[in-house]
Formats: sequence, structure tokens, C-alpha cells
Amino acid sequence: MDEKIARAELRHARISARKVKIVIDLIRGKKVKEAIAILKYTNKAAAPMVEKLVKSAMANAVNNHQMDETKLYISEIYANQGPTMKRIMPRAKGSANRIRKRTSHIVVVLKEA
Repeated sequence: MDEKIARAELRHARISARKVKIVIDLIRGKKVKEAIAILKYTNKAAAPMVEKLVKSAMANAVNNHQMDETKLYISEIYANQGPTMKRIMPRAKGSANRIRKRTSHIVVVLKEA
């Protein structure tokens, strides 16, 4: 039998993958309701983004794949580095420093227990 999965993806999120990975490590393998509760009270910049993404994946599971939301758990979650925007900051004596504004691609995959 083919196992049903539901996924959601956030591409070009304006936060570095390194910062997102701290948050997603907290919820990997947890039930969806528990993961949302953890994210709601996590004081990190990535937490609201990941929470919204998990809710989106849950909505995809329920509406598109007719999965039971009480049985859903996070089977896969990862953040990869996206394209880096390069900006320039003027410095002393006419020189310049490069500012790297990093982005990330975040993916959530849900399965039924």
C-alpha cells in the first residue's frame, strides 16, 4: 500500500537556514498539535514562519488527502539554504563591505501514524 503524505514548502524565506534549523529540531518527529503548541511559545524569529508552514501542511493533509488530523505527525522537516542577496555597505576611506542577506527553503512532510 502506498503511504499517504502531505507536504508544504516555504521558498525564499528571509531568514538564514542556520537559524531555522534550531527551531525545526525542536519539533521533528512530534505530533502536529504538539508541534504547533511548542512553536507558539518558542521565542525565535523562525518560529512563526515554521508554525504557519506546519498549519499549511496540516490543511493540505486534511483537505487534499483526506487524512485524519489527530493522527498526523511530522515525519520530515528540513531547511536548506536559498539564494543569498548581496548588498554593499559603505565603509571608511571609500571602501565597502559586502552584506549577505541569506534566504532559506523550508519543507515539512506529514504522515499518518
